[in-house]
Amino acid sequence: MKRKIIHIDMDAFFAAVEQRDDPSLRGKPMAVGGHDKVRGVIATASYEARRFRVSSAMSTRIAKKKCPRLIVVPPRFKVYKQISQQIRDIFYEYTDLVEPLSLDEAYLDVTENKKGIESAIQIAKDIKAIIKAETQLTASAGISYNKFLAKVASDYHKPDGLTAILPENAQRFLDNLDINTFHGVGKATAKKMERMKISKGADLKQYTRSELGMHFGKMGTQFYDIVRGIDDRPVDPDRKRKSVSVENTFREDISDRHDMIQELKSLSVKVAETLQKMEIKGRTVNIKVRLADFTTFSKSKTFKEFSNDGALLETTAVELFEQLEQEIPSVRLLGVGMSNLDNQDDPKSKQMDLGF
Repeated sequence: MKRKIIHIDMDAFFAAVEQRDDPSLRGKPMAVGGHDKVRGVIATASYEARRFRVSSAMSTRIAKKKCPRLIVVPPRFKVYKQISQQIRDIFYEYTDLVEPLSLDEAYLDVTENKKGIESAIQIAKDIKAIIKAETQLTASAGISYNKFLAKVASDYHKPDGLTAILPENAQRFLDNLDINTFHGVGKATAKKMERMKISKGADLKQYTRSELGMHFGKMGTQFYDIVRGIDDRPVDPDRKRKSVSVENTFREDISDRHDMIQELKSLSVKVAETLQKMEIKGRTVNIKVRLADFTTFSKSKTFKEFSNDGALLETTAVELFEQLEQEIPSVRLLGVGMSNLDNQDDPKSKQMDLGF
């Protein structure tokens, strides 16, 4: 029996809460984040701001350049957490198989649900309606028989969308799906696929498992499966993330040391933003450096206290890079991560460092 999985994703969650609570912000380009133009980072942008290509993890300075009329308000994480729990309680009315990914999104397995409703589409409609009635916020829902398709579907008609990908329609949907939508396809992979004349799922499906493995490593075998609608991952209510990391494989190798350090800082900001959004802290900062000849070095530093402070991540990543004994003439990949994670329940320890 195929699973019935729903992916619920709140629409511009932090920004939507601020617009709900402050009517003067409604209909205006605004974002939640740090005001400081040097260290400030955008956490969430409203849909009005997204029209100017303002996005999360972007520096406030760049966001202001893209949208001079952008209104930036400080985050209220205590409020977001309370609303997130309110929404999660709605999920539990239907199933205990809830896998939260962050404050604003989660997977639900409703194959067997508490209300005995056969249609997963109806459950998603009910959940969206209850969320709207209780919080005055909109959510987008994706429904399918596996996690990959459910997540793709939830992003298909945002905001306030509802998209179902049924088993009989899945392959046609995947064949026409833009390759940039596939999990694991970043800028570098997309460029490589472009050179291989892969732009849609149908193009990707022309390659064998071994060919994709040869070109894309472990991710290649995953591409082979998901483009055929195969994703057996269960919804895991007890899932605990072991690490959060971000990597960038450059289209052309970087040889300027200043550029390397700036990239490490940028990656650190993205890792910190992810940790803060998920309300996770860690004790170990890791960096990865891959040279042009694919030689790879890594270095880490462990602290006594848990943290998700962006400034600490930046400083430590650069410090670890400077401590590398090997000569670094040029790099093809840089990565920054945080491990030894701890989900802490103390709200006082969860203040997002967005550069105030």
